[in-house]
Amino acid sequence: MTIPRRRFLRHVGAAAALSVSSRIARAQAYPARTVTIIVTYAAGGTSDVTGRIIGQYMSRVLGQQFIVENVTGAGGTIGSTRAARARPDGYTILMGDTGTHAFSVSFYPNLAYKPDVDFEPIGAVLEFPFLIVARKDLPPRDLKEFIAYVKGNAEKLNVGHAGVGSNLFTYTLLLNSLLGVKPTMVPFTGAAPATNALIGGQIDYMLNDIVDVRQQIQTGAIKAYAIAAAERHPALPNVPTTLEAGLPEFIASPWYGLLAPKGVPQPILDKLTDALDQALDDDTARRRLVDIGGTIPPTTKRGQQPLAALVKSKIARWRPIIEGAKTKSE
Repeated sequence: MTIPRRRFLRHVGAAAALSVSSRIARAQAYPARTVTIIVTYAAGGTSDVTGRIIGQYMSRVLGQQFIVENVTGAGGTIGSTRAARARPDGYTILMGDTGTHAFSVSFYPNLAYKPDVDFEPIGAVLEFPFLIVARKDLPPRDLKEFIAYVKGNAEKLNVGHAGVGSNLFTYTLLLNSLLGVKPTMVPFTGAAPATNALIGGQIDYMLNDIVDVRQQIQTGAIKAYAIAAAERHPALPNVPTTLEAGLPEFIASPWYGLLAPKGVPQPILDKLTDALDQALDDDTARRRLVDIGGTIPPTTKRGQQPLAALVKSKIARWRPIIEGAKTKSE
């Protein structure tokens, strides 16, 4: 039986309207169940702790539980790939970072996702300046002695990181390039297990942020030579900056942000962005995030468009640096 064209068009229009109405209804009801934040590094590390704090306060705003799922490996790209392929309904989101959404493009030629295409930005969360830290019995007493020691003993030294393409790996690559050395690079599934190896003396030095090493520095379990930032951090006021200590060209402050799979409806994205913004403005949440060493972005640098611009700019900035180092991973 042939359906008249006019009746066919009415059916098509009705189906489209029903589909739109269904999407609107789902967005209005969101969230109706638990939301999962994929964290791409091991439990206990910076992104993990940040994700749990942010998730706790976003759950208060939206009235549903936010949980963290740690999906580790390949510098964070395994977890990012899973997030990119998740159903675009707002119930799976990602704690991305400079490594997963800028460095990865140059390190992984066959990367399964496009950081600036396959995700919907929710908003920037934090920045964390790195510290240059070493096992407690490494001989140098300050950064200048450390630089001289590394230059004289590089072939004997082991340096920990969180996988090729991760923040730790790439900023360590930059540090080694500035020093003109090529020590042995030792991969871990995240910053926390690398820190444990440093405490145990299995590696000699690494870069890490305050959330992972503050307590160990304060107790003397490891030593800190400098923080790669323009200013000292109040959580470790006795640790000098790289500008003060003799390596002013080395500044390392990776960013972290929330992203969703491509295709999540705009009303759901807006709810997530608003909940993140409220979390970052909550006095208790801010205090907790600053206490672990984070720098909260100002209002003008939050939200969807600023994060989208940040991802694109960091890909462009780091591509020539990484490719110039001729270090890639299949």
